[in-house]
Amino acid sequence: MTAVDTATTEQPTAAAVSPFPPIAEYAFLSDCHTGALIAADGSVDWLCVPSFDSPSVFASLLDREAGTFRFAPYGIAHPSARYYLPGTLVLETTWRTPSGWMVVTDALVVTERTGECEVTPHTRPPADYDAAHVLVRTARCLKGQVELELICEPVFDYGRTPAAWTLLDDSTAATAGHGQTLRLRSDLALGIEGGRVRGRHVLHQGEQAYCVLAWGAPTRDLPGEQRAYEMVEQTTDYWRTWLAGARVPDHRWREALQRSALVIKGLTYMPTGATVAALTTSLPETPRGERNWDYRYTWMRDTTFTLKALHWLNLNWEADEFMQFIADVEATEDGSLQIMYGIDGRRDLTESTRDDLSGYDGARPVRIGNGAFDQRQNDVYGAVLASILLHTRHSRRLPRRLWPIVQSQAECAAKVWQQPDQGIWEARGEPQHYVSSKLMCWVALDRAATLADIRGDQAQGAAWRDVAEQIRDDILANGVSERGVLRQHYHTDALDASNLLAVLFGFLPPEDERLRKTVEAIADELSENGFVLRYRTDETDDGMSGKEGTFLICSFWLVSALAAVGDMHRARDLMERLLAVASPLGLYAEEFEVDTGRHLGNFPQAFSHLALIEAAGRIILAELLEEI
Repeated sequence: MTAVDTATTEQPTAAAVSPFPPIAEYAFLSDCHTGALIAADGSVDWLCVPSFDSPSVFASLLDREAGTFRFAPYGIAHPSARYYLPGTLVLETTWRTPSGWMVVTDALVVTERTGECEVTPHTRPPADYDAAHVLVRTARCLKGQVELELICEPVFDYGRTPAAWTLLDDSTAATAGHGQTLRLRSDLALGIEGGRVRGRHVLHQGEQAYCVLAWGAPTRDLPGEQRAYEMVEQTTDYWRTWLAGARVPDHRWREALQRSALVIKGLTYMPTGATVAALTTSLPETPRGERNWDYRYTWMRDTTFTLKALHWLNLNWEADEFMQFIADVEATEDGSLQIMYGIDGRRDLTESTRDDLSGYDGARPVRIGNGAFDQRQNDVYGAVLASILLHTRHSRRLPRRLWPIVQSQAECAAKVWQQPDQGIWEARGEPQHYVSSKLMCWVALDRAATLADIRGDQAQGAAWRDVAEQIRDDILANGVSERGVLRQHYHTDALDASNLLAVLFGFLPPEDERLRKTVEAIADELSENGFVLRYRTDETDDGMSGKEGTFLICSFWLVSALAAVGDMHRARDLMERLLAVASPLGLYAEEFEVDTGRHLGNFPQAFSHLALIEAAGRIILAELLEEI
């Protein structure tokens, strides 16, 4: 049976028993070079080293035999509590066993920089703190006694190459595979069982244990017991110090904003300033279906939302780092930017499948790379130029190295806006005249004209503004249905949530009837129990099969749009509902399946958290203005 057949004939229910943990139960750790997902049972089910888009060493997320690393009570799979240390990405898990209580702390270490990074070299000026390329796990018995178990079973290259461990002494082991070397140290006595290292020890009240897994330069010493605990403290201090620099208002949504800020920082690749769209690949948008994509790259469409969120939070250093990454990337042969790049700026993201992996809960294929990297998506120009204008206004200057990008992207938008493309959602069907793509071409020329004015080039500004008006006229003539609602594309009356961007980018004034009708139509007709779909899959040729869940970014966009057109009651109501469906640790995937309450798609999803920040910001600002 093919993946397509499975998607259409075997739809699991939320109550179905699966060996795969629910996506929303995972905890996210980061050192701003790579990230890990830890299941509720204490297993690291996803970790790629040394960077976000490297091949995995633990991938039980995609196949239960593709590598895992557990440090938890023996024989107990369900903890009593899991939470982040406030203001951090350091995880604490409290366990109750029949004989006692224990707490486990997990951290991907960020500590004071001690020299040039040999593992993932920086193209940006290094900061005072950097990744140590170490995962530290500590355990402390709180009461009684608890039998602690350590199992470290990496499988290199997405589950293809089992580890071949060597014991260096009774507390240290090492293995290498697919160009990576892993070293493990613990104060538990270690032994080798096939491709895994294992240790067991009974901790009594007040006693502690630790383990460290390192993939840094082999010349660096592995942390010992004292240094391991110091690293956890330093990582905690790092995250809290960083968050203290963010401007987070004293509001009832403060914790959601802080957690979203930490997620966005955690998905930032410190060596280049790039932000990955999500930590993972191939978590399904359709349960057991084929809508599985690799999101460990940087999308140009995310630039504006990233800059908005970072500047709104007063994280101007991160905003500048991201803009410098944009300035460094290589354009295509026609001068345009690709829709996505590798986090190191590489252009080739050729897609392949790993058919030997089962996929998350049977969702196949598992994809590595993303075949959409060379698609034509005309929204890219507007996203880039809107972000440059945002950054210019905040920094009060237009950096010299960004002006050539303004020129090239404006000219590209002027050339292609009349052509069909694949749209913002990267549809794999036939190209269409998508309204949101033309809208973003309008954004490109409109923002470029403003940037030209700022630079003092009024003639160029006037020329670009004239093209922007041509695009606006074309959209209003061909992209509006008879009932006065923006269409998905020129040859359909189907709705598309991407047209909410017309509100967010100021395409029409908030009081315009067509804008209000579009927002109301999406809210009333493109929603399931109030949560917004990208589009109806039975009305859209996206080249895929199966039904999607509701898209969280689109739902947060609707909050922003409702606030912009003045429907604050409905905006607040939807915002509260969206905050209520966050994962137990305050994280969001890409989609939410309203019938089952499951999170779907890659996790955690930067776009969802970026849209949360903007939606919350719009409502908070409106509430402050109401007080004046």
